[in-house]
Amino acid sequence: MRSSSSADLTDLKIVEADVPRPEQLKTLFRANQSLLLKATKRLAKINPRSLDSAVHSMHDQAFGFYDCLLCANCCRSISPAIRYSDVDDMAKKLRIKPSEVVEKYLRTDSDGDFVFHSAPCPFIDGDNYCSIYSHRPKACREYPHTDRSRFYQLLKLSLKNAEICPVVYAILLKLSAV
Repeated sequence: MRSSSSADLTDLKIVEADVPRPEQLKTLFRANQSLLLKATKRLAKINPRSLDSAVHSMHDQAFGFYDCLLCANCCRSISPAIRYSDVDDMAKKLRIKPSEVVEKYLRTDSDGDFVFHSAPCPFIDGDNYCSIYSHRPKACREYPHTDRSRFYQLLKLSLKNAEICPVVYAILLKLSAV
């Protein structure tokens, strides 16, 4: 670990110009994918508390100005793993039985997890609002996971998420400079 890593991390800031527009993201991700991959490997060696502090700070900065409703790539392109308690919550919101939620909206993936039948999410409307927002699955509530502790454990996932979420992309690109 480099001795300046922690100091470098505390200096990182995210501003609006750092976060790409959703329609630019796939092209930018492809152009920088190898850089981001190398960065995630280096980040795994950095002090976990310092990494968490930097990522959480950039998360707060970015979501202070970024409006997810202008993007919704996550809702349109990936399906979260859905737990049994999520099924119960969705059923309450929809005022149907949990078994009906499973039948109408879910399938079991190759890992044995419930996921939505298809993308986009069946609960997102044309303006990117979620009709079950107050009862959305835990994975949706926690996405894009940049405010979770032990970020070093989420580096592979974050690399995948950088192709979907402009904020994750911006955070990893900033971290690649360290």
